[in-house]
Amino acid sequence: MKRLVLITALTLAASGAALAQQATPAPDTQPPAPVTRHHAPNPSKETARMAKALNLTPDQTAKVEPILSDRDAQIAALNSNTAMADEDRQEHAKAIRKAAISKLADVLTPGQMQQLKDMRKKHYDNHETENSPAV
Repeated sequence: MKRLVLITALTLAASGAALAQQATPAPDTQPPAPVTRHHAPNPSKETARMAKALNLTPDQTAKVEPILSDRDAQIAALNSNTAMADEDRQEHAKAIRKAAISKLADVLTPGQMQQLKDMRKKHYDNHETENSPAV
């Protein structure tokens, strides 16, 4: 009787260990997916938001949208270039965004540019606050 109990216990232990090994997921051999934006750029919507927030004239609105479209197209082309190193890509994207801001400065009044800078600062400050670890 003791033998039967011992054999049964050993069999259950061995089958439990085998099941535990099968339940363990295989290590992920694929590289992690690249971080992507939570939304696609939309120059029309961005222009509409800017027009409302900055009280743009129809003439200014007509000039702003192509600037934003061009910026987004250049950055999309840059991001699809996998031959470029990440650091180089980031620097180039920064230069594209800076050029777009310079073009916007030619269209907007100094007061509107200041409002835009304030809006951007507020956006980035909020973004940092949301992503900062809880203390």
